Amino acid sequence: MKIKLAEALLRRKELQEKVEQLKPIKDNQVIYQIRAQRIKVTDGLEDLHADYPKLDLSQVTAEYDFYARALRLIDAAIQQANWTCDIDTDEKTMGDYKP
Repeated sequence: MKIKLAEALLRRKELQEKVEQLKPIKDNQVIYQIRAQRIKVTDGLEDLHADYPKLDLSQVTAEYDFYARALRLIDAAIQQANWTCDIDTDEKTMGDYKP
């Protein structure tokens, strides 16, 4: 697939933001634990408090890995272009100041 360098740079920015957004969710193991607490109210009655995971760890990990891999691939393509692409410029832009 051929794209313009400007489009690749925009995609890299989007992917970087997505990876940064997912990293705290992936690293925070607390949201994946099931926790329960029973509190005895009376002899025959208990109050139950339970926390359950809203996300499945495999879902978060798979999405994070997808975006992280896409970011690495687009970044590699951009770096390759940095070393192989020639641009036209005026000689003054690369020269030193001469009074």
